[in-house]
Amino acid sequence: MTGIEWTVIGVAVAIILLLVVWFAIHQRSLVTRAHIMQEAIRNHDLTFQLPTKHMFSGEKALQETLNQLGEHIREQVNLGEVESWEKLTRVLTHEIMNATAPIASISQSMLHHPAIKNSELEEGINAIHNTVVHLNSFVDGYRKYSSLQKPVPQQVDLTAVVGEVEQLFQDVQWQNTLSGQIIIKTDPNLLRQILINLVKNAIEAGARTMGMASERGQDGRVLLYISNDGEMIPPDARSSIFIPFFTTKRKGNGIGLSLSRRLLTIQGGMMSLLDEPRSGFHTTFLLEFPA
Repeated sequence: MTGIEWTVIGVAVAIILLLVVWFAIHQRSLVTRAHIMQEAIRNHDLTFQLPTKHMFSGEKALQETLNQLGEHIREQVNLGEVESWEKLTRVLTHEIMNATAPIASISQSMLHHPAIKNSELEEGINAIHNTVVHLNSFVDGYRKYSSLQKPVPQQVDLTAVVGEVEQLFQDVQWQNTLSGQIIIKTDPNLLRQILINLVKNAIEAGARTMGMASERGQDGRVLLYISNDGEMIPPDARSSIFIPFFTTKRKGNGIGLSLSRRLLTIQGGMMSLLDEPRSGFHTTFLLEFPA
């Protein structure tokens, strides 16, 4: 063989070796991606969005589909949770009302009985009656929770709705970075109620400053960050704050956050509590609106 032929063979062998090394590295990268997604799902984190750069068209399409699949699974999980709690709320309110109605009626009748008036029993029976009346009122609130109006989505300017809510709560300082029109498709009345619930909760937790910021997600969703500097949510309560009946407040009824999440979920959106609040705040909620 001539020198040129040996050179050609050497170059060909080098190219083949480079391709083998590249292929091995590429396959290892795909294995790493699969491991990352597996760990994310195991830890119930379905928000993974792995990059698709330097991938073949088929691999890129598959990765984009997996990224979207995680989001769809999260939507279905949230929707399933909302539906489960809604069914449970209906059953509980029905059973509690059936049990307390006769107690309220009988205790009220006993309070008007001559033998009870001004006796040692009057105070105890009155306490029973007041407790049952309070419980009935509490349960009635959950009954309304489980029979909400159906949303009527329309094109809404998010910036304008946030501005309206700001006017309702002028005792807190607002750090609002929303600017221009941010159009989302949602029910404006339900959106307003969600924002009011979150602001009220923050104020009850001692917040003096509210923060509003937004950005566009990779899938076209509008992401709204609602932050406050109120008392931090205890770590052991973070996973339970969206459960109906659950509250960390002495006078709370546990309906505000669960109701807000439900109002958003039935419209195709999502609500979550960020593990790390935005800079300068103690708590940040993320509201996601469909593209």
